[in-house]
Amino acid sequence: MTERARAEGRAGVWSGSWVAERLGVELAGDDSLTGLLGLALRRNPKRAHLLVSNVLGKHVPQSPSVVHGHGVALGRRVRDLLGAETAGHAVVLGYAETATGLGHSVADGLGAAPYLHSTRRPVAGVSRAGGFEESHSHATSHLLLPEDPALLAGDGPLVLVDDEFSTGNTVLNTVRALHERYPRKRYVVVALVDMRSPADAGRLEDFAREIGARVDLVTAASGTVRLPPGVLEKGQELVARYEAGSTGADAGAGSGAGGAVGRVSRVDLHWPDGVPDGGRHGFTAAHRERLENALPGMAARIAGALPAGARRVLVLGFEELMYAPLRLADALERTTDADVRYSTTTRSPVLAVDDPGYAIRTRLVFPAHDDPADGPGERYAYNVAGAGFDAVVAAVDSAADTSALHAPDGLLGRLAAHVPHVLLAVVPSYVPHAPHAPERPSMLPEPLRGPDFSSYASDEVGWLLQDFSDVTLEAPTEEREEAIQSGGAHYAESLPVEYQPSEQYQELFHAALDASATRLARAVGAVTEIVLAERSPRPVLVSLARAGTPVGILMRRWAQYRHGLDLPHYAVSIVRGRGIDANALRWLAAHHDPADVVFVDGWTGKGAITRELAAALRDFEVSDGVTGFNPEIAVLADPGSCVRTYGTRDDFLIPSACLNSTVSGLISRTVLRADLVGPHDFHGAKFYRELAGSDLSPAFLDAVSAHYPDVTDAVHAQAKELLAADRTPTWEGWAAVERISEEYGIDDVNLVKPGVGETTRVMLRRVPWKVLARAGAGADLDHVRLLAEQRGVPVEEVDDLPYTCVGLIHPKYTRGATGADGKAVAL
Repeated sequence: MTERARAEGRAGVWSGSWVAERLGVELAGDDSLTGLLGLALRRNPKRAHLLVSNVLGKHVPQSPSVVHGHGVALGRRVRDLLGAETAGHAVVLGYAETATGLGHSVADGLGAAPYLHSTRRPVAGVSRAGGFEESHSHATSHLLLPEDPALLAGDGPLVLVDDEFSTGNTVLNTVRALHERYPRKRYVVVALVDMRSPADAGRLEDFAREIGARVDLVTAASGTVRLPPGVLEKGQELVARYEAGSTGADAGAGSGAGGAVGRVSRVDLHWPDGVPDGGRHGFTAAHRERLENALPGMAARIAGALPAGARRVLVLGFEELMYAPLRLADALERTTDADVRYSTTTRSPVLAVDDPGYAIRTRLVFPAHDDPADGPGERYAYNVAGAGFDAVVAAVDSAADTSALHAPDGLLGRLAAHVPHVLLAVVPSYVPHAPHAPERPSMLPEPLRGPDFSSYASDEVGWLLQDFSDVTLEAPTEEREEAIQSGGAHYAESLPVEYQPSEQYQELFHAALDASATRLARAVGAVTEIVLAERSPRPVLVSLARAGTPVGILMRRWAQYRHGLDLPHYAVSIVRGRGIDANALRWLAAHHDPADVVFVDGWTGKGAITRELAAALRDFEVSDGVTGFNPEIAVLADPGSCVRTYGTRDDFLIPSACLNSTVSGLISRTVLRADLVGPHDFHGAKFYRELAGSDLSPAFLDAVSAHYPDVTDAVHAQAKELLAADRTPTWEGWAAVERISEEYGIDDVNLVKPGVGETTRVMLRRVPWKVLARAGAGADLDHVRLLAEQRGVPVEEVDDLPYTCVGLIHPKYTRGATGADGKAVAL
């Protein structure tokens, strides 16, 4: 949109004239209608035209005081209609996504009325209080998820707020569904514009008589849209023709991060604790008072983060998150001399045409970034590109502050390609108190740290574990294997006897470290850069103990070396078949924004832990109602192709896999046993202080991080290449494991351990049967061959193996399957 085009728009060209002239659509009614509405064409097979409000703050950037003022004025009219006493018992319900801010503003005008809006985002742990359909919408299902179900159960008036009242179907569907469950005597329908056709005009009154309740209507203006015959087909043809051509209006498609010129930074709002981000779960008068008190301070922080000389600023909300950004924009407008405007992103697909007679001049296109329940898809920001903004404040909730938001083609990248300065303001997603949650202690213990627990420095990692150092947990390897495979015990209920490497094996470890340290440093740098670019600019690293812990420390060191960041880093327990430590998640959620947490592991095998983590986090959302944890693991190496965030997909020797505790801070693998770990306890682990003389943990870290200066340029190139690549998991490794299981007659895929790291674990901790090695595999397998020789395990070379090697645990293990010398024997 050029400066001349903006001037033409301000000069009095109606923003509906382009559609009216080409489709014969006519807007008839109050004189104020053309000031309130423009027209555009939908990319929707159900309805050709779109009424585009100039005062709603959705598609058209508008002064926030104008947007909020229209809603407040409607609320005051409702208060006058009901009378002060009756209005004091009213509840306001807004419609997602377009009217969530308008409904909240109406509640402001009404006075002390609590507010709730429908949502298309299901929230774990929150029961539905109702739902309904919006027949003409591209996304129809609306959920009602009040934290307090009694919010809708009172007998006071229910005020239903939408941006337009067109057919009345949405309102009738809502009232019918709610009246069956929560009958009441009075309803008030509020809309900016009443655009019902004459045929629809009498339906509301008929419906009110049908349910035996009074239904009033309050609008700012009224009229009708006159549509000529064949308008739907003609509109679809027009959309197809303009989208096939090059209008210059679609500013998002095809423009990647390579064209970004703007600077993206984050501003901390200091959002008041316990104040909901909006009305998804209810917003009370007490919440309103606390928000009003906090708004001036938050606006001042935004103003202080704006670039000097910014004269035109947009506060851009996010889909259903309309009210919080609106009030921030309103307060900012009062705080600064800049020309402040407000609008939000949207799900609605609309044709963009850069013409002063058309309401949607430009369109930014970007992928959904809040992991929507209905799957991925395009999202849009209209009339932002080319509008002359010096800065955009992108306001999202923490559930939407994801890697997709920060991706090269994400919203921030799209904005930065068109606006010099982009500020990200994150409002914490309100998580309702989980009903019937089990009683828990008010405080969990602080993390364990070295040197009291582990040989790592205290600032390198905090262990969300309990110390079992004084508990005897070790059992002979053969005894453990028999108990595990017979179903008599879980592998996490005991520990293997710590393998003490021979002098020959230690020499092999040092040789492997010398050979791979540079390669490791590159992979560490690459995965860290991807995390910073896509997941969070200030992530909270949470390693999956214990293999992930050295990698998490190395990533933390890279962030310090390259970016001067001092990132929090913790280690937590995850157990296959039992899930992640829920108490550790509770501790993290109490101390950090879950959306900033990035789970870290050393490498992937077949992806079992990847799936375990995803399932465990889903269960945690249901049990605790805490959302925001991202199940995507960041790993050094992803030979199994089961994650998106990795430093490499090569299957090579990571020396930390060669040893057990002596390269992992002298910490055992984690333990979960009912007689030791209660419902309010962290999982446990042992600190092998007695092995200090053999400890190589700090030496391993120092050997890798010493190469950081040497690999900086290579990391930059590798990260850039990975960020631009298609990193969609193929799960190639899982398919290979299933194929191997069938070929070798192994019923349990858990006995197939793919990759160099997993094979090494088999050799050190389990009873190995065979090792499958890729034909031609070289030095990366020297240590595996040595261990195999020591334990009498055959190594078979296999063609077309996606991994360097695969370790097979003895599939029918009893202690009789091991010879008198302790070596494995054939089946």
